[in-house]
Amino acid sequence: MEPQLLGWLSPLVISFVLVTSVFAFYALFVKPRRNSNKLDSTTSKIHHDRTVTSTVGSLNVSVGDTVSDVIVVGAGVAGSALAYTLGKDNRRVHVIERDLSEPDRIVGELLQPGGYLKLLELGIEDCVEEIDAQRVYGYALFKNGKRIRLAYPLEKFHTDVSGRSFHNGRFIQRMREKAASLPNVQLEQGTVVSLLEENGTIKGVRYKNKAGEESTAFAALTIVCDGCFSNLRRSLCNPQVDVPSCFVGLVLENCNLPYANHGHVVLADPSPILMYPISSTEVRCLVDVPGQKVPSIANGEMENYLKTVVAPQMPHEVYDSFIAAVNKGNIKSMPNRSMPASPYPTPGALLMGDAFNMRHPLTGGGMTVALSDIVVLRNLLRPLRDLSDGSSLCKYLESFYTLRKPVASTINTLANALYKVFCSSKDEARNEMREACFDYLSLGGMCTSGPVSLLSGLNPRPLTLVCHFFAVAVYGVIRLLIPFPSPKRMWLGAKLISGASGIIFPIIRAEGVRQMFFPATVPAYYRAPPVKGETKCS
Repeated sequence: MEPQLLGWLSPLVISFVLVTSVFAFYALFVKPRRNSNKLDSTTSKIHHDRTVTSTVGSLNVSVGDTVSDVIVVGAGVAGSALAYTLGKDNRRVHVIERDLSEPDRIVGELLQPGGYLKLLELGIEDCVEEIDAQRVYGYALFKNGKRIRLAYPLEKFHTDVSGRSFHNGRFIQRMREKAASLPNVQLEQGTVVSLLEENGTIKGVRYKNKAGEESTAFAALTIVCDGCFSNLRRSLCNPQVDVPSCFVGLVLENCNLPYANHGHVVLADPSPILMYPISSTEVRCLVDVPGQKVPSIANGEMENYLKTVVAPQMPHEVYDSFIAAVNKGNIKSMPNRSMPASPYPTPGALLMGDAFNMRHPLTGGGMTVALSDIVVLRNLLRPLRDLSDGSSLCKYLESFYTLRKPVASTINTLANALYKVFCSSKDEARNEMREACFDYLSLGGMCTSGPVSLLSGLNPRPLTLVCHFFAVAVYGVIRLLIPFPSPKRMWLGAKLISGASGIIFPIIRAEGVRQMFFPATVPAYYRAPPVKGETKCS
């Protein structure tokens, strides 16, 4: 089939998808509404039945106890950025971090352009300087010997705006230094063991300091940002954690990527491989392994897997560097977690970062979501001088969960859906969807710029995401039916549409249809700053 014909059809496909998507949204939206009372009562029961990690009868502050406006648990990307942001607004902030040495992680190393814009908005863009961070201008996609380059749509932005990739630890240390530079921000090494609760309100934390001595800290608001392995989140949300795969990470040294200053995604079998520069001489390679178990590194199974299964699928330009990295043996792995945000509104406490919400790291959207959340929270807290009324503050901050949804849910849905599309499958229809996605992105115009603007965080709009997702599906059906449709091809096309719906609709429902697409219909969207006499949080 002629590429010109497909390119001509693509606007028609998207128009068709706009109409059909409205009906799909309506069907998806009405059903949850019918059960809203049941869901509300269930949520209420979970909220009132839960047990906070530590409950004390009296929390009279004694001499020597630390009292702040805000306690931030965790000094990763979210915690450090939040501490600086609130400190800059003249809040007294006490940050408690388990380990203040430089982290050594294999994720959190690619910041999308949308995330960089949030750094600018928060005034911490200098944290990507002096760490040998590399600019990223787009992605390159590889499949079965074919390759395409997808550039970020940066034409309307300042020349400094682009993605950034770096060593995660270096970036975090810069942000910690930035936060600690403020006189009203206290950064302390310690392990928080419990939240302190009095009459249903979180009053602070109990923690062990660096010397192992148990201590308490009190604040009007405690914000938990202790990462994906959070041991406090169960007190504040209903965590539904899924682990679809694991990343195996290597560092390729002195490697010349096919496209300089670009992220690289190889649609390999069984699942994608990512590569991007993290310094002027190093490239991060992340091999996705489906499931919760990876081949053993200790007994050599991993080395054999990487050399025999993964290496033959790598672009020839990086093959030698990849083999050298495998031989060097510095191989790390970590589980890839996803978790929709499902908070319990709790007076005196709030969840943020990976402790609150996670998505598959394929698209590198985690830091963008966290920084966007910080901007939303900062704007909500700025009108407030006093945070001490936990109940009224809790009711007011319910708007945070609604205001963050369009951006966060778009990035979350894109990451989780794209991962499923990019994985190979024994299902012929799923493989057709994968092939259609690659070819759709190759068409150029809005078929390229639209999805890439979503991926980059520059245009995180839910409706745009759904339209392009089903445009890919319809495009795949057209590819099957032209030039001569047959019963077998028509049946495969129907399975393709059904499979696409089965991928994205459950993700959207988990994110929350109403908050994601119709946030203005949620009462909390219009919540005003609290005044004395506000009713308690429910």
